[in-house]
Amino acid sequence: MSKILVAYKSRYGTTKKYAEWIAEDLDADIFDADNVKPEMLMDYDIVVYGAGLYAEQINGVNLVTKTPCKKLIVFTVGLADPKTADFSKCLMKNFTPARLSEIKAFHLRGAIEYAKLSFTHSMMMKVFLKTVLKKDVSQMSDEEKAIAATNGRDVDFIDRGSIETLVEYVRAQ
Repeated sequence: MSKILVAYKSRYGTTKKYAEWIAEDLDADIFDADNVKPEMLMDYDIVVYGAGLYAEQINGVNLVTKTPCKKLIVFTVGLADPKTADFSKCLMKNFTPARLSEIKAFHLRGAIEYAKLSFTHSMMMKVFLKTVLKKDVSQMSDEEKAIAATNGRDVDFIDRGSIETLVEYVRAQ
């Protein structure tokens, strides 16, 4: 039986919820990434790292890009639909080609509650939404299309069933 760590970085709770479900299904240890010391990662056979996507940046990803892990699985959480979105550019921005070849990545849909955003994130989203809505749909990235679809309304795509593929992959390791 592999010793598994689920580490997560969550600003608004969606990634934390997914991390809790994954840890529960895998009987894994779970820690907020802020409480993980880099040297802890080598104590685990498998590290599952999850975080939100913000402008194609994986929140707190330095924890797993700058520290070796025996086996690394990454999950991101964002509004874009993983069934139609292409996350390859995002992954290339966050991992070196060598590191990217060693990991398995999964993408999960999250939620947004505009009233709960920090002042800074709220302002950024207003500007981003205004800019996106000026574009022709054919010129929008997948993330921009997802944001435009909300048009400033709260949305919740959280689905426990969406972790099944990730959990099955980890169990097969």
